Amino acid sequence: MVVQDRRGGTVAAAVACGTGLMAGLLATAGCSPDGAAADDQVVPGRVAAAVQLRRSAEALVRAGTAKLRTAMETVSGGTRVAIRGAGGYDFAAASGQLRMVLPDLKGKPSGGHQPITEILAPGALFMKNRGAGVPADKWVRVDTATLSDGNLVTGGATDPLAAAELLRGAREVAYQGEERLGGVLVRHYRGTTDLAVAAGVASARSRPALVAAEKGFTTVVVPFDAYVDTAGRLRKLRQRFRFANGVPQGAPVVSTTELYGFGTKVVVRLPDRRDIYTGKIASAPS
Repeated sequence: MVVQDRRGGTVAAAVACGTGLMAGLLATAGCSPDGAAADDQVVPGRVAAAVQLRRSAEALVRAGTAKLRTAMETVSGGTRVAIRGAGGYDFAAASGQLRMVLPDLKGKPSGGHQPITEILAPGALFMKNRGAGVPADKWVRVDTATLSDGNLVTGGATDPLAAAELLRGAREVAYQGEERLGGVLVRHYRGTTDLAVAAGVASARSRPALVAAEKGFTTVVVPFDAYVDTAGRLRKLRQRFRFANGVPQGAPVVSTTELYGFGTKVVVRLPDRRDIYTGKIASAPS
């Protein structure tokens, strides 16, 4: 459930923080490129697998809510680093809240940063305790449609609903067999999805982000591994992006989302207008 407080307008200079967590990490760390419910019976054919994945967003909306864990990984100086998060998501409202921990790049806990609280909402990303001159008790609001990647990687975590909607462009899907995740039986699929196709058929809630994302990646082809339970719900999704970030071939970014605890009560309270920072942002997190 999303509690609709007064959201306020787009923050002046908030887009200046559009480089965000992952983009800031890429820029400052010197990264180097490197439904219906599921069918009752497993049909490992490519067509059936692709159809199931294209419907996975619908299955999540029917599930209502879930707990989640996220990881956004890239390579810095030959070392793999990750921004990790945990929280809850309301698929019906397309909103969620995460507590993000930045990587240790300077020999300090959490890279010298306090954990950041993020709220994912339709068309907006809110960040608290972001640093960069923003008071600790204030939120920064970013219009996700203004971000060149639609916030698929900028915020350090891919919105779970947008990640599932991205699978609407699934193609060349191969069934990898059954596995267990957290004691739950899942079907593992591997393939690629076409970002442009997904943007064209996505729901109204996710379409603006996916349309914007076409600008931020060096290729619209996104490889993935998806793990789906017998109810057709995504339990784990790993997607591999190539984020432009001034690199000709794009910097590699791997986003992993794990979903569990379906039906858990999730309450997301959007920040009040008076709690949104409107001043100058000094720099991207580093």
